[in-house]
Amino acid sequence: MMRTAEPARRRPWWTQLYVQVLVAIVAGALVGHYWPQTGVALKPLGDTFIKIVKMIIAPVIFLTIATGIGRMRSLGTVGSVAAKAFTYFIVVSSFALVWGLVVANVVRPGAGMAVDPATLNAGAVSGYAAKSHELTLTGFLLDIVPETFVGAFTGGNILQVLFVAIPFGISLALIGARAAPVMTLLDALTDAFFTLVSIFMRAAPIGAFGAFAFTIGQYGIRSVVNLIALVATFYTTSLAFVLIVLGGIALAAGFSILRLIAYLKEELLLVFGTSSSEAALPSLMEKMERAGVDDSVVGIVVPTGYSFNLDGTNIYMSLASLFIAQALGIELSLGEQLLLLGVAVISSKGAAGVTGAGFITLAATLSVVPSVPVAGMALILGVDRFMSECRALTNFIGNAVATIVVAKWQRALNTERLAAALSGTPVAPVEHALPAAGPGSAEIVRFD
Repeated sequence: MMRTAEPARRRPWWTQLYVQVLVAIVAGALVGHYWPQTGVALKPLGDTFIKIVKMIIAPVIFLTIATGIGRMRSLGTVGSVAAKAFTYFIVVSSFALVWGLVVANVVRPGAGMAVDPATLNAGAVSGYAAKSHELTLTGFLLDIVPETFVGAFTGGNILQVLFVAIPFGISLALIGARAAPVMTLLDALTDAFFTLVSIFMRAAPIGAFGAFAFTIGQYGIRSVVNLIALVATFYTTSLAFVLIVLGGIALAAGFSILRLIAYLKEELLLVFGTSSSEAALPSLMEKMERAGVDDSVVGIVVPTGYSFNLDGTNIYMSLASLFIAQALGIELSLGEQLLLLGVAVISSKGAAGVTGAGFITLAATLSVVPSVPVAGMALILGVDRFMSECRALTNFIGNAVATIVVAKWQRALNTERLAAALSGTPVAPVEHALPAAGPGSAEIVRFD
């Protein structure tokens, strides 16, 4: 269900959230640069905002999935959406790994550094290496199942929310007309939570200000300059991936990647300011539905994409792995690079819900290649925080593209609403029908 309507007329530019967030980022950078101690002290502002957003992610995902599936006429649609989504995730995210690997071999950003492995500070990355051992397949699968139904909402693991939300939505669809009172309640709760999201988003500039002031104050501009080749290569590689690969996918699906980026500018600035794509997850779900994507597709693709469709993280892992090897003067054979690639495909999925996932999965990936010491990660520890913004931005855009593409494949996309939204034209809210009579006969709204 659509939560809020577009305003009848455009508000003054200074009241636009993306303008406020952009000003906050610039102000945070200035404070962090000129008064670094003050910038570091402002860290709680960013942490608090991210905690507030994470607090409402679980109920938003649960309500969106449960109501979306509950309206479906055929439960086979759930499997169809999931199958198409995972096919997209595996193909595109794996290509992102190859993309980073090719660029690292061509540009060779670490070549010529000639770092002596004996001088590396292994202790600086020991914590990340220890956490990487927790990313086993068995542990990953067991962690999907919550201890209790309520525990899925308190553990901070998106996959646990999916585990309880999807079967609950299926049960609503099977009940049919008798589920109407429950659906009415869930719809009202959904409206309430998305209104709550819009309220909390007004604090986004404060969170972005504190988070960016801390980043610059703690690590400084010089830490970027010292490894500018890696940072510049990563940002350029990610940008090229977004414009060429994701842009090509978007073009084939009938929309412009640049217009999509403009449509999501508020969310992208928020992600950049907080270095967390989760901070904009509820808003992404709302905007995808507003742009004509059926809520059943939004509810399945967006949350699972946050765990399994990590284009930016995959580019980072392959690029950073080869950078470390090149900096240490280690030449990896094609077989070793393909081994890294294969492990990265798995480890990137196993890191869902883990704090600092990008750096942790890099440790897990490097651990399978004995010739590259995990301690080499100390070389990029100082600039990893600056690359996390790019990881989050690329992941976020990738999930937005995936949602629209899967909806188009599923014939659950209103192309007129999408075109209107991406062009900046106000669109009216979407209202959905309650489940029809009879078991499994819940109505799904088709737009095209």
